[in-house]
Amino acid sequence: MRDIIIFEKPTCTTCRKTIKKLTEKGIDFNRVNYYLQPFTKNKLKILLKKMNMNPSGLLRKNDPAYKKKFSGNKKYSEAEILDMMIKNPDLIQRPIIEIGEKAVLARPIEKVDTLIK
Repeated sequence: MRDIIIFEKPTCTTCRKTIKKLTEKGIDFNRVNYYLQPFTKNKLKILLKKMNMNPSGLLRKNDPAYKKKFSGNKKYSEAEILDMMIKNPDLIQRPIIEIGEKAVLARPIEKVDTLIK
């Protein structure tokens, strides 16, 4: 199997559950805390393409950072949203699991099963 990378925030409950699930299955993986190793714009674009998502689909809409930034009537382009995510990682849903040319937002954590069989 190819290398599995989990892009996470260690304090995130869903991230911890996903890591526990993979560990219990005996699956090796690498962890990337994207607060300590921030996404580059290019890397986030690549992950979005692998997940077949637009930046707006990856927004954490329940997060205070989202509510603060998106509270008005202003509409943002996908490029603007991507730039905001790079500047503020709290706007990014997590965890993101990457295996080779595929990636998935593991929300709910059962979505990781689509990559690992």
